[in-house]
Amino acid sequence: MGGSGVCRAWGGGQGQCWHSPGMRWVVRPALSVSPGALLAAAGDPKPLGSASLLPPSQVIICFGIAVLLHQYVGFALVALLVEINSIFLHLRQILLMANLVHTTCYRLNSLINLGTYVVFRMATLAWMSRWLFLNRHNVPPAAYAVGTLGMAIMTPMNIILLYRLLRSDFFKSRGDVRREKEE
Repeated sequence: MGGSGVCRAWGGGQGQCWHSPGMRWVVRPALSVSPGALLAAAGDPKPLGSASLLPPSQVIICFGIAVLLHQYVGFALVALLVEINSIFLHLRQILLMANLVHTTCYRLNSLINLGTYVVFRMATLAWMSRWLFLNRHNVPPAAYAVGTLGMAIMTPMNIILLYRLLRSDFFKSRGDVRREKEE
């Protein structure tokens, strides 16, 4: 299977999405640069410790398949949609570090963050899991294993992150509310 579900859905044939002159100059750099950004981010200390290195390595393998083998390019491009939400997650961290939690900017970012999280993370991962399941007979076993492992790692991690975001930004505990009133 040379192309991807997305390219075929748009009328592209075997690898046509990759080789079309207009797309080649956009797709290849986007898929090639993203793993580098993930590696840079993996160097930062994170609360998940060594488990936080699993998603970047999985993404590098998946994007590597798209870039090096010219297969599943559309699938990899859809995976990049998740990074749209990363903008607002990083802005949230910056606002937290700047101690701007009680500002309108933080509240607005929280709402946009939640909306982009649901649309660009949860819905995208759900679509990717569904596409992988529906096309399991057309995908070689090695690529299917990589994709399934990626979804098995990323989906629970994103559900936990959504829970943590909701709890910290929207559903504050009684202790948090008491501490805020004391300040």
